[in-house]
Amino acid sequence: MNMVRLGILKDDSAAQRRRSYGLNCYGSYIAEILSHAGIPYEWVQVTTAKSLASFDILIETNLNEEIHPDDEELWNYVWNGGRLISFGGLNKWAKRLGCLRTPYLPVGYANGAVPKEQGAVDDQLRFIGANPWTIVDADSLSEASGSIKSYTRDGKEAGYLFLQFSIGQGVIERWGVDVPTTVVSLQQGEAPVLGDGVPAADGTGNVDEGILKADDGCALHWEYDRQTTQTGGKYFAKPYADLWREAVISRLIGSALALGKTLPFVDVWPDGIDYVLTISHDSDGNLNSQATAALELLRELGVRSTWCMLEPGYSEDVYRQIKEDGHELAFHYNALDSQRSANAMEGKTWNKAEFARQLQALKRSAKLTSVITNKNHYTRFEGWGELFEWCEQNGIEMDQTRGPSKPGNVGFAFGTCHPYFPMAWSQDQNRLYNVLELGFLTQDMDLKGWADSSIITPFLDEVASVRGVAHFLVHQLHIEAQPLVRESFRTLMKEADKRGFACMTSEEINAWERKRRLAVIQGVGAAGELIVEGASPEMVICVPITASNREVSSSSIVKRYGHDCHKQVQVGMVRV
Repeated sequence: MNMVRLGILKDDSAAQRRRSYGLNCYGSYIAEILSHAGIPYEWVQVTTAKSLASFDILIETNLNEEIHPDDEELWNYVWNGGRLISFGGLNKWAKRLGCLRTPYLPVGYANGAVPKEQGAVDDQLRFIGANPWTIVDADSLSEASGSIKSYTRDGKEAGYLFLQFSIGQGVIERWGVDVPTTVVSLQQGEAPVLGDGVPAADGTGNVDEGILKADDGCALHWEYDRQTTQTGGKYFAKPYADLWREAVISRLIGSALALGKTLPFVDVWPDGIDYVLTISHDSDGNLNSQATAALELLRELGVRSTWCMLEPGYSEDVYRQIKEDGHELAFHYNALDSQRSANAMEGKTWNKAEFARQLQALKRSAKLTSVITNKNHYTRFEGWGELFEWCEQNGIEMDQTRGPSKPGNVGFAFGTCHPYFPMAWSQDQNRLYNVLELGFLTQDMDLKGWADSSIITPFLDEVASVRGVAHFLVHQLHIEAQPLVRESFRTLMKEADKRGFACMTSEEINAWERKRRLAVIQGVGAAGELIVEGASPEMVICVPITASNREVSSSSIVKRYGHDCHKQVQVGMVRV
């Protein structure tokens, strides 16, 4: 078995130059996309161009747009058999490749992200940032597929989504869409939250109520990105960021297979699990009777969940029952100011000291030594990365704040149903925060003024299609007071069980995601064995099947990213 050696090109000096002008460099987020997919890679400095030949595939991070002395070394790398992948970059080579660079597009939609033979993930994907090319006289062009549409779903075509050039013995693969920037912008917004967002014209998403929230920074379009349930409810229907990830990984595996090599990866969930359901509650109201009602329903359904606790919380006896039933006690940071709240217990502020104070109060009252998860009350959010910094400083490893605050923006408002590490703004070097974000799809279903339970089936089916996490929020106060909310919860559990969803708490998802990332596929041993360090028995290694390793049992073959893969439950060293 031959394994691809994959490198990510970076240019620290070019990145620092851009950041000095306040510009973000999101290209390096391709590393987070690969890490979440469990794909091994190495960082490669542009200045070490003479050592590029040892890499089968290189991904450039769209930093070095000026003429660079090592440009010819990179061209020669391709000429001599290397494979170079770019996401909206290499614009200085457009004329050289017989193409014309067209104006930058801030938003739009792309068709054909994944070749049909690899299983197309969607007809159209929203993008945030594209540098399309048109073809003039490209003798080296070997593939031109997909299309980029300006601004709207039926907008003017601006160029091809995917171009492939045969250069000497090698290949250049260029995406017209800046996929890493698109993923970051969908997940985190296009700019810091400094004011109200734009409301929906139909009145279903009045995010302009004067309270700064996560969904004030939503990068989706009310008209183009929502669908309607059978009962008329509007919802954001597609996890665009996850679909872009799928498209990139599918193409990358295909590139490896085209070289006659494979690109093994650590599968996203433990053996036997394909997708996950997680339930969280916010203790708004803080009445013991509400907690008791929730505990009774959870026992009936056999579910363990995550309880996000708002100050002052419950009695000591209720906390004891929550722990005994195996639930996770989490934090519900309250920054809803007194002008926006009729509750005398609120009137809090958005600042680091208040975050820490409330967290310590929870630890004391619930007798906790650590708290892993947070979700902000009312999805309050300001700025860009302050919340993630506060989480880092206070030992919070997972946040759940990025979810809908209005009935009209339920669903995939932030483009993803997977846990991910968010990226900092330019002044913080676009680093990754050491906090996993796991947003939620909707709050209490069948509650008057909120989405009804007709969204359950489309949500579960869409999450299952990308093997993600279906995260539903159900408040204890509505479990106690609203029979329809209780019944919608029962319906959710029935439908999730029918589809084979595994139930995990937020803390368990966090532990698994971090543990899985410690497993590193090092390479192939002398006897053909795959060497994996830091793995645990429940992990699965997927090895895309090449012509030379197709002779395997059909029971061990799984479809991942549109490709047949040999599934191997990991022990520590795999022989394939």
